[in-house]
Amino acid sequence: MLRFVDYDIVFQEIPDEVTLAVNLSDCPHRCPGCHSPHLQQNIGKELSETVLSNLLQKYEKSITCVCFMGGDGDIHGLCRLATFIREQWGGKIKTAWYSGFNTLSRKECLQSFNFVKLGAYVESLGGLNKRTTNQRLYLIDNSDMIDITESIW
Repeated sequence: MLRFVDYDIVFQEIPDEVTLAVNLSDCPHRCPGCHSPHLQQNIGKELSETVLSNLLQKYEKSITCVCFMGGDGDIHGLCRLATFIREQWGGKIKTAWYSGFNTLSRKECLQSFNFVKLGAYVESLGGLNKRTTNQRLYLIDNSDMIDITESIW
């Protein structure tokens, strides 16, 4: 089960998108220097289709994208929610996933997303906004992963 701790409307996570970033808990990665260590705990409210639908109805005129920040502990549930957004909002709202995985072993989930960020946080390399980062941001186009990391710099 996916749980969210909070959310915010952000402008830098996904290029050219006004994004509702939903912070999911129960992160399995435990990256040293993590900027949100509280998200390693299994805390927060359940993120169901109903809760997500209520959020989207509230903000749909203000956002162009929903980004799940985490969710690596329940990929099936995460893909289900991303698919729900795509089906219910008919492509009007894009979907994104910030994952701490370095690679995706289950590529069948890609069709649920417009964007995927991959890579564990390595403090010495910096986050996605640093040229030295190990993390990569991909545009998903028909299950092809196109690296657009430079657009964040």
